[in-house]
Amino acid sequence: MSSSSAASLLDVDLRPGKPPMLRVEPTGDAPGWAAERRDALRAVVADHGSVLVRGLGLRDAAEVGAVFRRLTTTGLMTEREAFAARQVYSDGVYSSSKWPPNQPMCMHHELSYTLEFPGMMLFACLGAASAGGATGVADSPTVLNALPPALVQRFEQEGWLLTRTYNEDIGASYADAFGTDDRAAVESYCRANAIEFEWQPDGELRTRQRRSAVVRHPVTGQRCWFNQIAFLNEWTMDPEVHEYLVDVYGADGLPFNTRFGNGDPISQDVVELLTGIYDAHTAREPWQAGDLMLVDNIRSAHSREAFEGSREVLVGMADAVRLGDVAPTGGVTAG
Repeated sequence: MSSSSAASLLDVDLRPGKPPMLRVEPTGDAPGWAAERRDALRAVVADHGSVLVRGLGLRDAAEVGAVFRRLTTTGLMTEREAFAARQVYSDGVYSSSKWPPNQPMCMHHELSYTLEFPGMMLFACLGAASAGGATGVADSPTVLNALPPALVQRFEQEGWLLTRTYNEDIGASYADAFGTDDRAAVESYCRANAIEFEWQPDGELRTRQRRSAVVRHPVTGQRCWFNQIAFLNEWTMDPEVHEYLVDVYGADGLPFNTRFGNGDPISQDVVELLTGIYDAHTAREPWQAGDLMLVDNIRSAHSREAFEGSREVLVGMADAVRLGDVAPTGGVTAG
């Protein structure tokens, strides 16, 4: 059955400015429901980049994990190189990244700075914020086409550079990010994954990795703007936080920052251009408790709005893709 034929089996609501939505009734067996409709749900994602399932009534982390596992084709992934800490509920099932509630998480593609990243993101809401907190999505081919051609060409030729300085105070420590505090194991991982590394006198780790900014979708072949250039850049930090971090750690010691692939800094106006184009093409729908969302991690960027109150959204990363398999000819995959 073709993708479009499978997708047609579900009555998906398509509205401008909203992610595709499927309204369902609670069944009492969400994992069974997901297993029966896995191919149809994935077909909707193939056609539209994402789908929000409302009404399934997910109740706890165990049920969410069972649903996530029914929806994958190659299983859930273990996260490596996280930029912020997460709670682990079970193998491959995580909390959303620990990030200040009053600060938005800009549009990004999960783990797009790694050599192996999820092709599919799975989200489930067990508790919705009292205000804000939506997970927005943006179509990456559309975003790419809206960017200035000269800027795209430069990033295609040079790639983008992520610099990180791991510490115990901000973001993920290197033990959190690499799953070990063994220096030899961290160094081995870095060498195997094209990451330049340097240990600092205080014992902390500093890394650099250069990656492709544009990839081809492994199924459709569409060119997709695929990176975390805007999100992990210093100019999307809250100005007061940025000033504090530079004062404490120095301009070269920020927990993370992005540059052009040749090492040149990315100016504030370029970052504002990127975030403005993302904003213009964002689809959003406030979470309700029990919601499920599937997102094609290459076709769609995602974000998290600032929020008030408590918010519990679980995350699964699935269907691993190797960057070398989707980077266009001439794309940069390593530093």
